[in-house]
Amino acid sequence: MSKSNKVLVADTGPLIALAGIKQLELLHQLYDTILIPQAVHEEVLVGGSKLTGLDSYRQADWLEVTEVAVIAPALLALLDKGEASVIVLAQQRQADIILIDEQKARKVARTLFSLNVIGSVRVLLEAKKQNLISDVKTALNAMRENGYHLHDTIVSYALREAGETAPTLTESTSHEK
Repeated sequence: MSKSNKVLVADTGPLIALAGIKQLELLHQLYDTILIPQAVHEEVLVGGSKLTGLDSYRQADWLEVTEVAVIAPALLALLDKGEASVIVLAQQRQADIILIDEQKARKVARTLFSLNVIGSVRVLLEAKKQNLISDVKTALNAMRENGYHLHDTIVSYALREAGETAPTLTESTSHEK
């Protein structure tokens, strides 16, 4: 097991998803520094009464809640305050990776700000690769059971990447040509 020596800035969705399945600790096991913008921290706490993993979030003393510089109004016109804060903090602290699941925010971060973006599913895949979890399917199912939206295409991709499902017919025949 090795940490990446990288700085990660996390958004609300992935924190809730991972905390809700009692796997928030994976972030600490995979990354050296995990920064949480103040706006994201507040979003997590506000949703707390519904959050299964709120206790594990509150006890995670390795999360660094951080204020961000001024957010450009144009960015706030595109994204919510939490997502915009993740992008600003990533730039402010020259973070290596941002953790966001929301598709529009991921696209804005990549295309407009050239940031390296991952999602909750990538965290789970990396955790399995480093033997921190035994399988991805159980975690994905638990996220869905908690009401976290994961598109079927993403789930199928993750299971293939994790080696937890047989390849589709077209995948298995395309290698034979």
